[in-house]
Amino acid sequence: MATTARDVRMIALSLPDSTEKLAWGMPTFRVGGKIFVSLADDDTSIGVKCPKEDRAELIAAEPEKFFVREGHDDNYAWLRVRLSAVQDVEELRTILTDSWLQAAPKRLAAAHPELTAGGTA
Repeated sequence: MATTARDVRMIALSLPDSTEKLAWGMPTFRVGGKIFVSLADDDTSIGVKCPKEDRAELIAAEPEKFFVREGHDDNYAWLRVRLSAVQDVEELRTILTDSWLQAAPKRLAAAHPELTAGGTA
């Protein structure tokens, strides 16, 4: 079953101190003022934080799921995810939690060790 924009919103807002804010005409989800996920305007994909050095490996392993927008994501620690290729809400939760951990203030992340144990809440 494909994951949806509704699943993204539900999971993102369930993470500690997360908020939703419209930016560039798209819903974005933030922690500590930093975006950790943005929802594409057509609700078919999301952008998440991802170290630039990890992107090529993820895209090579699952090109139907992960991609970058050429000319847009090249210089940023950002990765796109096709919602239709995400296996289930648990995989989506893992992806969003990992992105949240990269954006969250260190003190906040440290206060939630349950989020670092395999990326589950």
